[in-house]
Amino acid sequence: MRLKDKIALVTGAGGDIGSATAKRFAEEGATVILSDIKADGCEKVLQEIVGKGGKKGSIILADVTKEEDIVNMFNRIKQDYGRLDILAAIAGGDFENNVAFEDITSEKMSYNIDVNLKSTILCCREAAKIMMEQQYGKIINMSSLTYRGSSMQFTYAASKGGIFAFTRSAAMALGMYNITVNALAPALIEVGIIKNTLGPEMWEALRDDCASRYPMGRVGQPIDAANLVLFLASDEASFITGQVIELSGGARL
Repeated sequence: MRLKDKIALVTGAGGDIGSATAKRFAEEGATVILSDIKADGCEKVLQEIVGKGGKKGSIILADVTKEEDIVNMFNRIKQDYGRLDILAAIAGGDFENNVAFEDITSEKMSYNIDVNLKSTILCCREAAKIMMEQQYGKIINMSSLTYRGSSMQFTYAASKGGIFAFTRSAAMALGMYNITVNALAPALIEVGIIKNTLGPEMWEALRDDCASRYPMGRVGQPIDAANLVLFLASDEASFITGQVIELSGGARL
């Protein structure tokens, strides 16, 4: 097992990518701490993990746009487990999608930056405090292929570009503590929040359009992201740090 006896935190664990990541971690022997803003999704994931013979971890509810919630979450992890080996900072989303450039709002811009970039920085900061003491850690952040720029997702792209830069900067600072810091930059992934927001017809049109332009001929699935996070969290990736890996099926080559 690649993560035998490791303690791992997954933020956004109630979502499709977060839940798939938590399950893969558990399958590889980790004790998984599930965090999200709501309990329902995390409870379902925890039941599935235990039902399949995985170690029973715990659920910590947190709003990652609030620094106090983040600090309290990591304090509880330090108190309950004494260490943290892996952080998968999956929580995030786009709350100003398909908006004309002249219609960018301060409110939604701020929320996109808070939920994506600020939350990632603060989670990494708090995780590093624990990992630096133990001289070991794996941090995996969630960027997006939109870090290259997007004509439909201006503030989301900016927040994910910030994660790109921050991940590389954190890797430079934390390598001396045997901590690796990497990120994923996915193209379109088939997740419920996008499908529900767009509705069946618009989702199918988007999916088919992207699939026709991606060399692999399909959009990504949550398990594709989860498998990459798992690899980066394992000791197989012990000499990989500061990388933002595009998970894109060849999009934008």
